[in-house]
Amino acid sequence: MTSVLEDPTLERHFKGHRDTVTSLDFNPNMKQLASGSMDSCLMVWNFKPQMRAYRFVGHKDAVMSVVFSPSGHLVASASRDKTVRLWIPSVKGESTVFKAHTATVRSVDFSPDGQALLTASDDKSIKVWTVHRQKFQFSLNQHMNWVRCARFSPDGRMIVSGSDDKTVKLWDKNTKECVHTFFEHGGFVNSVAFHPSGTCIAAAGTDSTVKVWDIRTNRLLQHYQVHTAAVNGLSFHSSGNYLITASNDSTLKILDLLEGRLFYTLHGHQGPATTVAFSRAGDFFASGGSDEQVMVWKTNFDQVDYSEVLKSHKARTEQPQPPPHIHDIPPRSPHTVRQVPRPAVPQLDARSEPRNLEVPSPEVVDVGPALFSNPQTTAAGQNSTVPHSLADFSLTSADVAMRDPVHAPPAPSVGATQPLEKQTIPPQLANTLEHIVGQLDVITQTVSILEQRLSMTENKLREALDNQQKITLQVRPTD
Repeated sequence: MTSVLEDPTLERHFKGHRDTVTSLDFNPNMKQLASGSMDSCLMVWNFKPQMRAYRFVGHKDAVMSVVFSPSGHLVASASRDKTVRLWIPSVKGESTVFKAHTATVRSVDFSPDGQALLTASDDKSIKVWTVHRQKFQFSLNQHMNWVRCARFSPDGRMIVSGSDDKTVKLWDKNTKECVHTFFEHGGFVNSVAFHPSGTCIAAAGTDSTVKVWDIRTNRLLQHYQVHTAAVNGLSFHSSGNYLITASNDSTLKILDLLEGRLFYTLHGHQGPATTVAFSRAGDFFASGGSDEQVMVWKTNFDQVDYSEVLKSHKARTEQPQPPPHIHDIPPRSPHTVRQVPRPAVPQLDARSEPRNLEVPSPEVVDVGPALFSNPQTTAAGQNSTVPHSLADFSLTSADVAMRDPVHAPPAPSVGATQPLEKQTIPPQLANTLEHIVGQLDVITQTVSILEQRLSMTENKLREALDNQQKITLQVRPTD
């Protein structure tokens, strides 16, 4: 079966965030898209025309990461306020919150079975929690600097993490041990991801590169230098044949992994492109940027029926030790794929195209802790109850206190939550300050190590002097 490949097209663009968009994820049911932002809000955009978007207010600082559960019934968000929240993506906005770390939580991810949560933080740790009642399981602590991103493998047995210590680490979830560390990055590692087959990982960082490794042999398979600035995010297509990246150079790049080459360059955002994500089936992808916009694109170029490929990937992730397979990413080209002028690479500029004028940006409804509801009286006079999916979530006292014990909650359209204060620090300055703090953290660690070595040297010198004095005392009587 052959088909003519078509270029990606911009399908929708959503406006509602008040600061840089930091993270995106599609609901597996393809009816919603979640986005997090530096404006402290989680937005849920409904694809059905005329449906309102939901702005979930609850975090007290920037939302750094959002992800849907495999079932699509929950959304997890990680924040600079050191907490993780679990939300039901509906107009009621019910959520439960727990303090996950002692510093900014940079990343959150669901296990493939939806039973565990994975968080990564500026406190240099990675933690695993149960989704049910958010019970702490264990911590992984070998990184020497902020951990920017952590992800489960497709079979849930492995974890990959990227850090400002310029390393990518691979962990065994069962033994809780680091099985390998990749040192090839020349800068901070912003984003990591598993190939759908589970046999490869990709990482992107501030050194403007994207690297792909085979985790069975720990070999660097491919090295792309297609961006001119830091790469902030990446996402694998479900077929495993394509990888999309977002960069501070304001572009999205689609890489053909089978050919080892740049496939498309997309221009859409005014300023840095901060995050990108393929849908579960790969037929759409979304991007966010410092321009506060969320863009949804139709893939188009991937019209081949990949059902057999997806079935093979799923079957292989269920095997204890998957054998090599033709659909894995092979090193068919030299490891370093340098950016060579290729006139054949399409340059698509969505900024000059009409922005879907027939579908305007949806109305936004503010929902959050202030809209937590007591049982409400319906028209029939019966009490409606909170959805059973939140019943297992033991709400915190802070959230419970926000419920109105006397009056019924206001209608969602009123927007009972307090309006957010506008961020006074530009995102570029905030990023610069973060990196400065990171460098100061490294300097502090270095000084601490030097102090330890100095103390050890002083102790050894003191021991040497004591020994010399003892020898002197022993020699004198014989004289």
